[in-house]
This record gives sequence, C-alpha cells and structure tokens, in this order.
Amino acid sequence: MTLTAAPELERLAPAVIDFEASGFGRGSYPIEVGFVRPDGQAWCSLIRPEPDWLHWEPTAAALHSIRRDDLLRLGRSPAEVAQQLNRQLQGQTVYCDGWAHDYAWMGRLYEAAGSQPTFRLDSLLALLDEAAMARWDPLRQQVAQRMGLRRHRASADARILQQTWLALHRDGRG
Repeated sequence: MTLTAAPELERLAPAVIDFEASGFGRGSYPIEVGFVRPDGQAWCSLIRPEPDWLHWEPTAAALHSIRRDDLLRLGRSPAEVAQQLNRQLQGQTVYCDGWAHDYAWMGRLYEAAGSQPTFRLDSLLALLDEAAMARWDPLRQQVAQRMGLRRHRASADARILQQTWLALHRDGRG
C-alpha cells in the first residue's frame, strides 16, 4: 500500500473498545472501559461498582493494577459511563478482542445503568481473514512494544488493538 493511501486507511480504522473487570468468573463486573474511535479520539473511565458488585479476583487486579478503593473514590456511576458511551459511539459498530467477556461486562454495565447501548458490539475476529488471524498475536505484541504502552488498561489496550488492525492493512495483507 502506498503512503498516499494511508489517510484513507486511517479513516477506515474500526472503533475499538476494551473493558477491564474485577475478574473473569461468575459475578465479575466492569471496572474500566475505554475506546478509540476511527478518528483516533480516545476516552476512558473507571466505573464505580454498584453495592452488590462484590466479586474481586486478586489475579485480575494484579494484571490491571486498579484498586477497588480507587474505583469507589474515582469511578463514575454506571449510568454516567453508559450515557457517555452512547453519546460518543451511537450508531457505530464497535469491535473488541474478547467478545464473550466484553459483551457480558457491557451488559452488566447497561443493566445497572437502566439503559441500552446505542451501538453494536462485535468481535475483531469478524474483520480478519485466516491469514490475518495467524499474524494477529505476534503483530499485536510488536505494536504494543513499539507504542511503549506498558499499562494493561482499557484505552491503551483499545489503541493497541486498533493500531494492530491498521498495521495488518498497511502492508496489504489484512
């Protein structure tokens, strides 16, 4: 692909969302959400747990380094987060890399908010052919290393996913 095609490709980049959660098991809930839109604009927020959201896995906390106390002190309510997501992502298809988990966490967020998403969540795998899937993980690791984003956090992860998609398509093999 030529350099003159790059701006066109950038406009075609998918919107990508990522959730961090209290764990992976039954009872887990979203604690942070972040997205990157096709234009590169990003947004991220901690989510204040609802009173009955008690599940907390130390292994998950070690991965994302978010403390429950910080969620209670700095997190936005599920209603605020859902409203912001709807406002910024309305009508779009937004992609994630862990669809089964992310869909469940998004559902839990919107249920607590008493609303419905105004955007559609889909798997990034839907955008990849077999050859691209085979290249995805090694390329994602290269992109993450190149970007130097060391935090395992929602908006950083969403940006890495979007940049990996772009890297696959820049070389014409995505």
